[in-house]
Amino acid sequence: EDEDDDDDADDPQLPNQYEDNTMFKIRTSKYRHVFCDAPKQESCHTGFRLSTVTGDQQYIKASSKYFAVALFGGGGVVYVGRHDRPGRFIPGSTPTLHGHHGAILDFEWNPFDDSMLATASEDTTIKIWSIPDDWEPIGEKGASKAGSDITESMVDLVGHAKKVNLLRFHPTASNVLASTSSDYTVKLWDVEAAQELTTFDEMQDLCQDIVWDYKGDNYATACKDKRVRFVDARTSKVTAMIEQAHDGTKGVKVVYMGESGKVLTTGHSRGSGREVKIWDLKNLAEPIHKEKIDTAAGVLMPMYDADTNVIYLCGKGDGNIRTCEFEDKKPYFHRLGDGFRSTTALKGVCSVPKRGLDIMKCESARLLKVTNESGIQPLSFFVPRKSDAFQPDIFPNTSSDQPAHSADEWWLGSSKGPELESLNPATRGANQNGVAKKKFHSAATLMSNLKKAETHIKYLEEKLDAADVSYDKWGYKLSPQKPRKTPGSPI
Repeated sequence: EDEDDDDDADDPQLPNQYEDNTMFKIRTSKYRHVFCDAPKQESCHTGFRLSTVTGDQQYIKASSKYFAVALFGGGGVVYVGRHDRPGRFIPGSTPTLHGHHGAILDFEWNPFDDSMLATASEDTTIKIWSIPDDWEPIGEKGASKAGSDITESMVDLVGHAKKVNLLRFHPTASNVLASTSSDYTVKLWDVEAAQELTTFDEMQDLCQDIVWDYKGDNYATACKDKRVRFVDARTSKVTAMIEQAHDGTKGVKVVYMGESGKVLTTGHSRGSGREVKIWDLKNLAEPIHKEKIDTAAGVLMPMYDADTNVIYLCGKGDGNIRTCEFEDKKPYFHRLGDGFRSTTALKGVCSVPKRGLDIMKCESARLLKVTNESGIQPLSFFVPRKSDAFQPDIFPNTSSDQPAHSADEWWLGSSKGPELESLNPATRGANQNGVAKKKFHSAATLMSNLKKAETHIKYLEEKLDAADVSYDKWGYKLSPQKPRKTPGSPI
């Protein structure tokens, strides 16, 4: 159905669309033949009864090591799985993460810490968790392993008046988090200081999507009132707006197209057809390109790879995933091959960071597909190459796990793109100049460490007393555990 579209992207009478001036030549692309085979059952994660309530969430998020999904039932239960440990989840036996008093609506992994997870809940709070290094709920052979649940969060962020719906970590600054709520606000948080930075309150309806731009100076919100607002993140002031991104009533999704100054939106037309639009931030009066996709009803979620400009269009309720490519010149939007075809409906989806891919097998992307009956399916997209060597042309430098600046530096006006690293396994991690990352600890861990330190101090003081050595006594006493930290309190 993709090839039958009447868009002029493939019109041979428009030679300026091609990479050279030879009329009738098919447009070339390194990713034109990207393919994805159906996943084998033994590579899937199964046994879940997932919580996929109606909403605009993806229902699954991944770091380069872990993925997280919300489970059905009370108490806000999340399963955190490892990419390298597929297998069957057993309710009541396999370890989980829980601690909220309401259902979890969204979650987000820190891009600079594969083990730090933020969760948003109906109980109006946001919790920050640390996954232990030895976390292994599923063994090497795919069987569930006994273990302790994660119940102690490191930080609680309290400030929203109603349920928290969406979370997005800052792409370049350390430990800065954006959240949206049913109270129609967007809040920015300094996770490290456990305090609110600023609040945007100019939306009059529910926020359906929020995305940061390439450097994290601005963010865009798609609202139920059909407007897309572009907001200065530090001042919380609207700098530009698309008055009506799409005519339909379904949810709208937004993606910044890298540093091109272009934005992509997905939504529905007045006739309920799904469509993609490309906008120029310099003039948002009209889109610079419009692409009809199909007439399905599900929300279209674009998974954008900023390194390669490939877009994976995933529709809720669809079996197929379309592959497309953005190019910063007319016609801007190109379709690639067949993508992935399946009859199994998609409920949610996310992409795995490049650091988690099998680069030497030319795995250019991996999507995790949430289904009703088949659990979570890893969909690996490959670029066919005959060589076994690293392929730098299809794997340009990517965002590293090092922040470009601290939360304080960013807040005071620092504007930087992501720290980049090579994906070549032989040189990965070399010459990184990012900001040092801080290790977070839960209150229980800090109290335990304090108790050990006081015991050791008491032992040393007794030794000094026995030796009749004069010294200034510390006089430390272990205080009872205090209530959970509130915004404004240090961690």
